[in-house]
Amino acid sequence: MRFLAPLALVLAAIMPAAAFAAPVADAATLAAVKACVPAQPCSAKLPVRVVVVTMFEIGKDTGDKPGEFQLWKERRHLTETLPFPQGWHDLAYDPETGVLAIVTGMGSIKSATAALALGLDERLDLSKAYWLVAGIAGIDPADASVGSAAWAHYLIDGDMAHEIDAREIPKGWKSGYFALHSKGPMDKTPLDPANGEMFELNPALHDWAYALTKDAALPDDPRIAAARKAFKGYPNAQKPPFVLKGDNLAAMTFWHGAKMTQWANDWTKFWTRGKGEFVTSAMEETGTFQSIEYLTRVGRADRDRVMVLRAASNFTMPPPGVSAATYLLSENQGYAGMTAALESLYLVGGKVVDEIVTHWDRFGPAPPK
Repeated sequence: MRFLAPLALVLAAIMPAAAFAAPVADAATLAAVKACVPAQPCSAKLPVRVVVVTMFEIGKDTGDKPGEFQLWKERRHLTETLPFPQGWHDLAYDPETGVLAIVTGMGSIKSATAALALGLDERLDLSKAYWLVAGIAGIDPADASVGSAAWAHYLIDGDMAHEIDAREIPKGWKSGYFALHSKGPMDKTPLDPANGEMFELNPALHDWAYALTKDAALPDDPRIAAARKAFKGYPNAQKPPFVLKGDNLAAMTFWHGAKMTQWANDWTKFWTRGKGEFVTSAMEETGTFQSIEYLTRVGRADRDRVMVLRAASNFTMPPPGVSAATYLLSENQGYAGMTAALESLYLVGGKVVDEIVTHWDRFGPAPPK
């Protein structure tokens, strides 16, 4: 019937391009991959366009209180489950778009081993995949508010160091924690991050992701509005949630307080030679990225296609007049910004995922310049 062609043109104009694209993985390929044994040779491979890297989930994967993984699984229709016994949690995949989500487990050891296991999985083709780390974080109130989402350019490791107990540090030392191979916390002699103390992400991809999402309206609610109101003297902390650029410091210890926040700023400046700005605290990034560096060497990943987005569930220090211990213990009962942060991650990160998978003809061959 002749009216079908005009109707198709009308529908194409009002519906996303991805809706008319052929599935990234057809039914036969999917069936062949699902018949393969994890960590064993597999003749078929699922093409992956984006890996969404999350670190934890709460309870079930769907239908209850969400962690970092649940919104992606539910809203992105990641309906295909791939057993992943060599990692923390099974994988979730959408054959229509080529989006894959992983839950690495918390901490740099789990994130590094999970990312490496994923990259070496014979069932997957990750050679051109973009990696989006999307997790909650602490945030420096000097830079932003709870619920805000920050794109990192530099990833700094907070664990590789010398340490002397604070009760034994020499007079005049600012801290008992200082860079490995340096001569103390006052030694500012630049060091090369030869042991994974710092990684720099692709700056062009970082700037592209930020430009694409910087004007996004992020969710707000009365609970986080009350939390930020207490931060008098910190104008950025009192703003409603927003998207910004800001670097991430990963450390296995969940630290807190004004002095520790100052340490994080100093540590970031030291390892980036003054170019970076500490904004978010987490545990996993340097482990994840170290594995991707290794995978890049053997063609299993591309380190220039990695993005790190962290959204603030809590502040890294208390508001004026509140002790660090009091504030930390109260936050451990439930982060004020957990819900807002998870929604911000999905909203901001999802915009980037949509852009990549919808325009794969442009972004598949090479990352944005």
